[in-house]
Amino acid sequence: MERVRIHFLGASGTVTGSKFLLETSEATILIDCGLFQGLKELRALNWEYLPIPASEIDLVLLTHGHLDHVGYLPRLYNQGFRRSIIGTSPTLRVAEVILRDSAKIQEEDAEDANAKGYSKHHPAEPLYTVEDVENTLTHFKAAEVSTWHQLSEHISYRFQYNGHIIGATFIELSIFGKIFVFSGDIGRQEDVLLNPPKRPLNADYLFLESTYGDRNHPEEDVPQLLMDLIHDTLEQQGVLLIPSFAVERTQSLMYLLWELYRSGKIPPIPMVMDSPMGSQILSVFNDFTDWHKLSPQQCAAMCNHFNIVESYAETWETIDDPRPKLVIAGSGMITGGRILTYLQQLLDVSTTHVLLVGFMAEGTRGRDLLEGKEELKIHGKQIPVQASVSHLESLSAHADKEELLAWVSELKNIPEQVFLIHGEAEAAAELKKEIESRYQWHVNIPELYEIREIIIGE
Repeated sequence: MERVRIHFLGASGTVTGSKFLLETSEATILIDCGLFQGLKELRALNWEYLPIPASEIDLVLLTHGHLDHVGYLPRLYNQGFRRSIIGTSPTLRVAEVILRDSAKIQEEDAEDANAKGYSKHHPAEPLYTVEDVENTLTHFKAAEVSTWHQLSEHISYRFQYNGHIIGATFIELSIFGKIFVFSGDIGRQEDVLLNPPKRPLNADYLFLESTYGDRNHPEEDVPQLLMDLIHDTLEQQGVLLIPSFAVERTQSLMYLLWELYRSGKIPPIPMVMDSPMGSQILSVFNDFTDWHKLSPQQCAAMCNHFNIVESYAETWETIDDPRPKLVIAGSGMITGGRILTYLQQLLDVSTTHVLLVGFMAEGTRGRDLLEGKEELKIHGKQIPVQASVSHLESLSAHADKEELLAWVSELKNIPEQVFLIHGEAEAAAELKKEIESRYQWHVNIPELYEIREIIIGE
């Protein structure tokens, strides 16, 4: 008889901070190691230590490179973790870019808060530094996809292609003969840049994301919406700002906009991509062409069509340029990044249009804009919202309710338990209802910091 203790250390009752710790007699494994984002009370958890010593964790497995799945890694290192951090090659490249960017932003924000005195902490300190990140990166090890890797006598793991972003996978763990499946973030069935996600065939214990568990993505004519916004921007001599995730979303938008111009559906308009991280991710696309649909020639032509900003000085040059323009800038939920500089200067201008793309988590500025807030707090100042705001949902990189239900439809066995993770309460509750109705499976919705024990071989 073997026991597996599962600690739900993140993405439980919320969509951020993914961390799932499995304690077994042969190894202690952490699935993902993400930062909490959004609500202040969630972000405060990033400063806490894990409930077990980090030095006791034998291995970290990463589903993909987004900050809410990898952003806590330097904190884990600082708590004493010195073992391997394993993911696919593109996932590790994405994680490297994101972690360096995250550390740099945190150092700059702490410096800015201290200079301007808007932090309650004296002095304000970064969650981790660039040096912490560089130390963490020395523990990165790449693993082949679709191949079983032996960890110990009775434990092995495998990464399977999952869409979502470049390098993204779901993880299968074989533990004493039982299959544990961690979905990670599941991609779309039809995506601009990526192939459809693979589906698991066996799962005794299934850990399934539920981000869009309560809704289906609307049928939107994305090219038409983009065309309309660009024509309005030109007519009003204004600025179209698109806050965007640097990984995948930025590249998808660049491709769609390039295609519209190439096919003659939009007139010439200056197009700017202002995201240092987004620029670095373009190199990942160039280096891992077998992970996406674009040819090297398409990648090059798309990039050449955009003014890719290299420095913060160029950001200000772009803002000061009086011409109508389109700007894609990070971050997607307006939690940080270059988009804050643009919004601080242009949000109170009536000819500005802000296009929100995809999911906006609770407690983010993106959600505030979506819900019609009249002011946004940026760098300690309240900025009036005079800009018009639109929302595009169908470009989300997350599977919707029907796609989630389809993703589990090829399982050959009935899971002993399904755990719904990475979703807000309403989304998880609706997906639980749908799974129980359609498949008659036993579904759990774990709470943050809950511990479940599974006994194998009773």
